[in-house]
Amino acid sequence: MATAIVFDSGVGGLSVFDCIAATLPGLRLLYVADNAYFPYGTKEEGALVARVRDLLFGLTERLHPDLIVVACNTASTVALPALRDALAVPIVGTVPAIKPAAQASVSRVIGLLGTPGTVKRQYTQALIAEFAPDCTVLRHGSAELVEMAERKLRGESIAPSAIDRALAGLIGQPGGERMDTVVLACTHFPLLAAELAAGAPQPLRWIDSGAAIARRVASLLDGTASPRADTPPRHGAVFTARTPAVEKLRPALSLRGLGEIEFMEA
Repeated sequence: MATAIVFDSGVGGLSVFDCIAATLPGLRLLYVADNAYFPYGTKEEGALVARVRDLLFGLTERLHPDLIVVACNTASTVALPALRDALAVPIVGTVPAIKPAAQASVSRVIGLLGTPGTVKRQYTQALIAEFAPDCTVLRHGSAELVEMAERKLRGESIAPSAIDRALAGLIGQPGGERMDTVVLACTHFPLLAAELAAGAPQPLRWIDSGAAIARRVASLLDGTASPRADTPPRHGAVFTARTPAVEKLRPALSLRGLGEIEFMEA
């Protein structure tokens, strides 16, 4: 049975995990959260690259996965070249879904909602220049929404004001009233899709990378991961810090077959 690591700083990568598990139910998934270094979106780039490279190198040596998914826009936009140089296994990154958003938009005004680092990074600008040159792309970075997604999966309440602030920061920009499509450029944000849609003052199409990543994983494994399995695979979760917050995550993790949690220092 093939095994893939799904990696993020927190629980945002579970939105990608869900898409992969639905597409390839015969694939064993190991969810790895570097919660000791959470959140990634506020970290200095050089330190983040070194952290992600060293952590995934150690995990690969120990767990021998067939493939790694970096289910984090921030880590992907800064660390993918270093990871591919350091590791021999296939690596699938997560990048803002600018291309499908541009293809879907009728008004040609697109919102880009991500972490502060992702929305201003040169990598993101290059995607916009390549795939959405005729679109107005309004960007807003919110570290607060990352925290809200973590709270939601812990079963805690979400402050509606946090949703309102994020939407106002995006739609309140000049031209925001014509926006018809929003790229969720952080894997945490699809976990808040219902709250974002309910709080939006206008109908919006929300696009993320989860389904595209799942298709890419299936393509790279190319038959080594059975689309179905007589016996469901035993998934596992690894966290880099044992905290009370992780204990509160157990119900959400168990719903995804992640009942076994391991802790490792990193």
